[in-house]
Amino acid sequence: MRRGISFGTDGVRGVANHTLMPEDALRLGLAAARLFGGPMIVGRDTRLSGGMLSGALAAGAASGGAKVIDLGVLPTPAVAALAPRLAANTAVVVSASHNPYPDNGIKLFSAEGRKLPAERERELEDLLDEDLERPTGTGVGAVERLDDAAEQYVEAALERLSPSAEGMKVLLDCANGAAFEAAPLAFSKIGADLKVVGDEPDGTNINAGCGSTHVEKLDSTGHDMAFAFDGDADRVLAVDERGDVVDGDKILAILARDLAERGKLAGGVVVTVMSNLGFFKAMDALDIPYEVTPVGDRHVAAAMARSGASIGGEQSGHVILAQHVTTGDGIVTALALLDVMVRTGKPLSELASVMNVYPQKLINVEVEDPATAKSISAAEGIQRAVAEAEKRLGTEGRILLRPSGTEPLVRVMVEHANETVCHEVCEEVAEVVAGVGVEV
Repeated sequence: MRRGISFGTDGVRGVANHTLMPEDALRLGLAAARLFGGPMIVGRDTRLSGGMLSGALAAGAASGGAKVIDLGVLPTPAVAALAPRLAANTAVVVSASHNPYPDNGIKLFSAEGRKLPAERERELEDLLDEDLERPTGTGVGAVERLDDAAEQYVEAALERLSPSAEGMKVLLDCANGAAFEAAPLAFSKIGADLKVVGDEPDGTNINAGCGSTHVEKLDSTGHDMAFAFDGDADRVLAVDERGDVVDGDKILAILARDLAERGKLAGGVVVTVMSNLGFFKAMDALDIPYEVTPVGDRHVAAAMARSGASIGGEQSGHVILAQHVTTGDGIVTALALLDVMVRTGKPLSELASVMNVYPQKLINVEVEDPATAKSISAAEGIQRAVAEAEKRLGTEGRILLRPSGTEPLVRVMVEHANETVCHEVCEEVAEVVAGVGVEV
C-alpha cells in the first residue's frame, strides 16, 4: 500500500491523517471493489477521524463500481453479523479498537462475516498501486445510508441468545465507543435494570479512562454485574457483584464449563499462549481439552474452524462463540455470561471461582526495532536464560518470551504460584534480554 502501509495482525492501522490517510482509505476501497465487487457495507467507531476515513473508503469503492451501504457508528462484530443479512460481498470497519482516539484502522470481513485470510489481504495489497479502471455513467456505485443498523444487529443477536434479565441490575461501560447505542438497546430489550456509563462519545474520548482497558475503574457497587466493552465492542470484560474483575480467561472458563456440562462443547476450547496458567489448570481439572495458538484472534478463529471448536478467545475479553457469531462480539459474550447466571441462579463471583489466577509478571524490554526483537528472542544466550528459568519455575509456573509483532519490544511474561518467584524470574530474564539488546 502507498506510504508503506500494509495489513498487520488486525487489518491496517495507523495515526489518522498521518500514517493512515484518507487517500489510503480511498485506494483501499477501490481495490476492494475490484477484488470483491459489491454490495459493500461500511461501519465505524466514534473516533473523530472515523467519518473522514469511512467516507473516503466508501467513495473509493463507489468509484470502483460497488454499491456501498453506510451503517454509521456500529460495533465491529455488528458490521460482520450484518454482512450475510444484507447480502454484502464485503464488510469493512473503520476502527482502531482499544487504541487511543488519534489512531484509526481499517479491517475487512468476508460475505460470511469472517475476517479476511492473510492471502486475500495480500491480493488487496497487490492491487493498491495498480492503475485500476474506473467506470463512468451507470457503472458508478451508489452510496446509501442504513439508519436502523443497530436495531437490526440487536434483533439478530437476541434471536440467537436472549436471556431474561428481569430483576437484575446491570452496569454497562460502553467506552464512549461503538457500543454506546447497541449495548444499552440489547440489555433494555431483555429487561435489565440498567445503568450506562461511557455512552457520551465526542470523537476524542473513546477508551479514555473507561471501557475494558480501564475496567479497574468501573464500580459495580449495587449491581449484579458490570460489563466493560472496548472501543469497537469486539471485547468485553466483566466485574462481579463484589467488585472483582472477571477477565477473558475467566469468562472463557465459565462458558466452556457450562457448555461441557450441557453436552454442547464441541472440539474443546481454543486460547492463546497468553492465557493464564490458572486457566489451563482449571481445564485439566474439568477434563476439557484445549488448543493453544499464537497471540491474535485471527489465529484463534482459524484453529476453531479447523477443529470445530465451540468456543475460543483471549485474556483481553475477545471471545468467539461459534454457535452465535463468526468473530469476537462483546455484546453477545456478555449476553452468554448473563445467560449462565440466569440458568444456574449463581452470582458471577461464584461462577468465576472456576479458576484461580496465578500471579503474572510482564516486562516489555525496548529494543532497536521489530526485526531486532526477533533476532534477540532467538539468541543463544536468551534461550539459555529461558531454559534455566523453566527449571526454576517447575510445574507450578511457566515463562513466555516473544517479540512483539508490531513494536520494538521483547515481551517477557512469567507466571508462578509464588508471586515472589514470579517477579524475580521475570526481572532476571528481562535483564538478560536488555543486555543482549545493548550488545546488538
